[in-house]
Amino acid sequence: MIAMKNNFDFMMPSVNFFGPGVIEKIGERAQLLNMKKVLLVTDSFLRNLENGPVKQTEASLKAAGVEYVFFDGVEPNPKIRNVMDGAAIYRDSLCDSIITIGGGSVHDCGKGIGIVLTNGDDVTKLAGIETLKNPLPPLMAVNTTAGTASEITRHAVLTNEETHLKFVVVSWRNVPLVSFNDPLLMLDVPTKLTAATGMDALCHCVESYVSENRNPITDAQAEKGIKLIGQYLRRAVANGHDLEARTNMAYASLLAGMAFNNADLGYVHAMAHQLGGQYDAPHGVCCAVLMPTVERWNMIASPERFADIAVFLGENIEGLGKMEATEKGIAALERISEDVGIPVNIKAIGANPKDFDLMADNALKDGNAFSNPRKGTKEDIVELFTQAYNA
Repeated sequence: MIAMKNNFDFMMPSVNFFGPGVIEKIGERAQLLNMKKVLLVTDSFLRNLENGPVKQTEASLKAAGVEYVFFDGVEPNPKIRNVMDGAAIYRDSLCDSIITIGGGSVHDCGKGIGIVLTNGDDVTKLAGIETLKNPLPPLMAVNTTAGTASEITRHAVLTNEETHLKFVVVSWRNVPLVSFNDPLLMLDVPTKLTAATGMDALCHCVESYVSENRNPITDAQAEKGIKLIGQYLRRAVANGHDLEARTNMAYASLLAGMAFNNADLGYVHAMAHQLGGQYDAPHGVCCAVLMPTVERWNMIASPERFADIAVFLGENIEGLGKMEATEKGIAALERISEDVGIPVNIKAIGANPKDFDLMADNALKDGNAFSNPRKGTKEDIVELFTQAYNA
């Protein structure tokens, strides 16, 4: 069994407002942070949604007397061009702060904008861990999905559109000063997005729980997150206006974010970044499709942990051998994914075996790869992509 770290640091979000209606506090917090002119970062769909999170943010800022301008050009899997376009509006409009409104793509883009404003225009040179020397402009995040937890994490995941490669800038400076998780903003999230983001949160919990960098605090967060997602994700997909399910999924996502912000992730995310970058596929779907294949390969490194996951998901492992219990955990992950409508293989999202060699090479360079519990070669990763393709 892999050992747990005895000495560790633990990063928490500065302030997170959680619960129905907390969006109303954004103007007050903008005032407290002395925000005078804010760049609101979002996408065109959310900006135009009647009485949606953007309109509610605008109302709160207006009531507080805070000026703002928009950048609504964020794309899924945000591109470097999105970051540079947003930074140009910030500079031209003489902004002094940033508020992101949306899911993971929007928050990552907003972080990217902040990074180039204070650390240099070539964001690709800043890929890696703790490469940022200067603080970002004051940043707040209004979250609208239960999944990525980018509103509280130190990760900014961006896509180089020329190479089709995703890269990650990981720094404590990326953590928003204030974030908002209001389940009322999540009631109208489409079914497919609810499923994808929920599976991303589940993957965060699972990978954190078996990570080499886990600790007792992340264990507790990952365990609770897995239990909540096992109980509420299907309900949130079945009925998007089930406020209890939405609230508990937002809670699970928050816990998952704090867990992986400290424990780190593994090969599922390292490989999912390659899928998403290469084929512009939804990140949560990439994680969900890869997770059973990768974790079945991982389970010999920590069978006790995967048996725990089976129990967290409600499986009865009494009287089973260690590996049998572990397999029940993997099967439970597969059932959740199937129940919420995730494709069964990466072929369904456009993967092409001719790309697996390059993708495997880049997956092993991804910052998430180093905390995976089982260590593999490039050939191993190619084989995992192949298995996920043929599943």
